[in-house]
Amino acid sequence: MTQIATSRTDDIHSPGALAERLGRHSYLADDGLAAAAYLAMRMRRPLFLEGEAGVGKTALAKTLAEVLDAPLIRLQCYEGLDAAQALYDWDFPRQLLHLRAAEAAGINDLDRLESELYDRRFLLARPLLQALETSPSVLLVDEVDRADDEFEAFLLEVLSEFSISIPELGTIHAQEPPIVVVTSNRTREVHDALKRRCLYHWLEHPSFDREVAIIRRRLPQATERLARQVAEAAQRLRAEDLLKPPGVAETLDWTEALLTLGMRELSPDNAAVTLGAVLKYREDHERVVGRGLDALLNGG
Repeated sequence: MTQIATSRTDDIHSPGALAERLGRHSYLADDGLAAAAYLAMRMRRPLFLEGEAGVGKTALAKTLAEVLDAPLIRLQCYEGLDAAQALYDWDFPRQLLHLRAAEAAGINDLDRLESELYDRRFLLARPLLQALETSPSVLLVDEVDRADDEFEAFLLEVLSEFSISIPELGTIHAQEPPIVVVTSNRTREVHDALKRRCLYHWLEHPSFDREVAIIRRRLPQATERLARQVAEAAQRLRAEDLLKPPGVAETLDWTEALLTLGMRELSPDNAAVTLGAVLKYREDHERVVGRGLDALLNGG
């Protein structure tokens, strides 16, 4: 088993120690998530996180980067993402300028020019290559389920060998493999070949008590009463048949919106004017308002 060879993690000797370090940066990980992240770090395996949007998948990668004092390199996935945008590309304008400069200087050695054109200085490193060449680093492959199936094919080499094959240059290996977090909202199933290369963890919405603790940790100006009211309302919203149930991110947004307006407790009136911080679809908004905000706050 490959161990992390950096002093930044010398004192992270257990899942509990990692959870404590994450907590210092206001990320409260439960035992299962802390164990999964710790094993991913120690075993040098990518961590595949699935769960509803807003439950803290992306935030974990960001906080790991803070804990390790390492740069976060993020690849945001989307439909149509290809190798030139994720791996590398050649800087054609600079190559053309080099050719023109060589022509002006009277250099006619074609073999030399060709070798110079495909020198490392003309290679544009995209996020995956950047992560391999940056030690240490945390690589976030965010919302991989939004990318096409073909994207997973060239992602496999990176996650398996921590290397990228470039025909003109050869294979580039990471001196120190990055810590990799791959996230998915499960809008489609990700291929088994990708999952087999990762450690897996399903991230649930937090329990009521944990959500209150998250609010108080991230927004210490929120009173205990306000935190409990918002968390309770968020838990009730998740039990509704909504197009997009709120995640922790929306709970925090809602609390911050109330605090920004000077509110110290959640009432039907201020819930009505801040509902857009927690519900992002018109249909969900109409459903909740139609049932009555008293029902939302009082459980009726």
